[in-house]
Amino acid sequence: MHKHVKKGVLLLFLLLIPLAGAVEYYADITIKVDNSGYVTITGNTNHPDLLVKDSQLYTTKKQNYWTLQIAKNDDFSDFVYTIDLPADASINYIKSSGSFRIEEGAGNIVIKGYGQNKSLSLIVQYEMQKRNEFNMWIVIVPFMLFVFFILFFIIKHNYKRNKQPSKDTPKTDFKGLTLRQKQIAHLLLKEKKQLTQTQIQEMLKIPKASVSRNIRTLELKGIIEKEKTGMSNIIRLK
Repeated sequence: MHKHVKKGVLLLFLLLIPLAGAVEYYADITIKVDNSGYVTITGNTNHPDLLVKDSQLYTTKKQNYWTLQIAKNDDFSDFVYTIDLPADASINYIKSSGSFRIEEGAGNIVIKGYGQNKSLSLIVQYEMQKRNEFNMWIVIVPFMLFVFFILFFIIKHNYKRNKQPSKDTPKTDFKGLTLRQKQIAHLLLKEKKQLTQTQIQEMLKIPKASVSRNIRTLELKGIIEKEKTGMSNIIRLK
């Protein structure tokens, strides 16, 4: 009888091993790269070896070109990242396992991206511009681009204002969202009012951490707006 009990416990242990290894990773991180190629990654993640401080583990240099490469082959339920490149950096090549966009930061280039249900893979090749090589085109070209973007912004703004639907008509195109993100968006649409993050969690019976991550992704996609009021987050359709 004692031997049968031992065999049963051993079998149960072997069955639980695969379940213990099935970790669902997530990441909401900021990646800062300095002029010498040192990388600091901060933020929220449950991945064991993603966060670093002043490390050259993720950067290499060949002649005048730097390459930032982060590859985590583990599956991430969702990830959001912001990359702050050094001042005077010029991007030559970008590849990401998720979607991304490029923005202008405070004197430097910023890359923002996100992804779901895939591994975290980033490759950014950039070149540091030399400040001592001055010529008139350094002034003329940015000025012409500035004028072009101002005109483009004015035309685009006027076009959107003319085409913009009534504020009473909420956005209902929820294609490309996960099931939980659709549940949150449809709940806001159904209630026809803003809800707190706690109300959404209680009404949909979704774990708090999952609600927080999916609301962050919906905000990044421009579907909802989040407003901090006291100790609560107010969520509304954009």
